[in-house]
Amino acid sequence: MSSKRGAAALQPPPAPPDAVPPFAAGPLSITRLSEGTGVTRQAITRHLHALGRVGLVRHARRGRERVWDLNRKRLEKAKQYLDHIAAQWDDAAERLRAFVEDKRGEQR
Repeated sequence: MSSKRGAAALQPPPAPPDAVPPFAAGPLSITRLSEGTGVTRQAITRHLHALGRVGLVRHARRGRERVWDLNRKRLEKAKQYLDHIAAQWDDAAERLRAFVEDKRGEQR
């Protein structure tokens, strides 16, 4: 089992070709982030504040609006950490598989 498989499980599904992913064009307001999602602005605000507390997003004032953007360095660091954890889980699952197969072989 490879660590890439574990990390791939954390990736969002591919977007349709005509969709522009959030933040692809830069910082966005909560209104823009919520458009077409079916999620309330209040819910998105709560999620952004939670992500902001751990440094994954940041905000700035643009006139009367607050715009949000990704902290790409922090996201890359989080991805590397999750890839590391995924590799550990993959290794543990492989050891468990080998153990179970060994036990099955002993019982035959």
